[in-house]
Amino acid sequence: MMPSVNSDTSDKDAEPFVEIDPTGRYGRYSELLGCGAVKKVYRAFDQEEGIEVAWNQVKLRNFTDDPAMIDRLYSEVRLLRTLTSKNIISFYNVWRDEDRNTLNFITEVCTSGNLREYRKKHRHVSMKALKKWSKQILKGLNHLHTHEPCVIHRDLNCSNVFVNGNIGQVKIGDLGLAAIVGKSHSAHSILGTPEFMAPELYDEDYTEMVDIYSFGMCVLEMVTLEIPYSECDNVAKIYKKVSAGIRPQAISKINDPEARAFIERCLAQPRARPSAAELLKDPFFDGIDDDENDECLCVHN
Repeated sequence: MMPSVNSDTSDKDAEPFVEIDPTGRYGRYSELLGCGAVKKVYRAFDQEEGIEVAWNQVKLRNFTDDPAMIDRLYSEVRLLRTLTSKNIISFYNVWRDEDRNTLNFITEVCTSGNLREYRKKHRHVSMKALKKWSKQILKGLNHLHTHEPCVIHRDLNCSNVFVNGNIGQVKIGDLGLAAIVGKSHSAHSILGTPEFMAPELYDEDYTEMVDIYSFGMCVLEMVTLEIPYSECDNVAKIYKKVSAGIRPQAISKINDPEARAFIERCLAQPRARPSAAELLKDPFFDGIDDDENDECLCVHN
């Protein structure tokens, strides 16, 4: 157990840990930050660095009949270790708890939650701020796509992008559905969030360009405050429209022709879609500084 410095002999004001990692460095609180189909994310504390972190926990007993899923979880953790972009959530530690039959990993926590909730909370945001957020997402994607081997996120949407609101910083997270793709640069399984999925994902033959399509849908949601294809009341209708190349109704609500044209570039046919590196050079980002910390993007209700 790591030694701690006590300024007071009484711990009555201290928030109790409900679980501590094997090294004694990380303590988990009961507060849930997020809950997905595969894992729960709790607020936690790094006693060595004195910072709050996220404790991701997967109950492996849920997957005793699905060894492929457990392999995928381990792949996510191994993958996170190799990613070093400031626009991708940082990874700190991993271990398996045999007694509780859980896989646990510690990641960076962002102060303002995910981009979907943040954008809903702050409805009055300039196009400049939206461009700054978009540019940072692209930087994260470019890091994934130029990684060796190439990494496809496959489930990019505004709920998988996280925000440090005090400095206007955004980071891509939730790489649980990521596929590490070899030299063929294609992958063969259907995964993702229907409203954000590129048409070729349904054909099970696709490249990292599916993330560019999803990114375009993220920009659409950021600009319109509307989840794409919200006019559809079931997944089958979304699939039908996506497969037919019918755009979400939300696009017609965009008043800014530059923003609309940029989104359309991202939603083009796979071979016509620009790479993340190419999009970073798009005139859409003219005048947007590379250093997202150069200006505090403070937004107020």
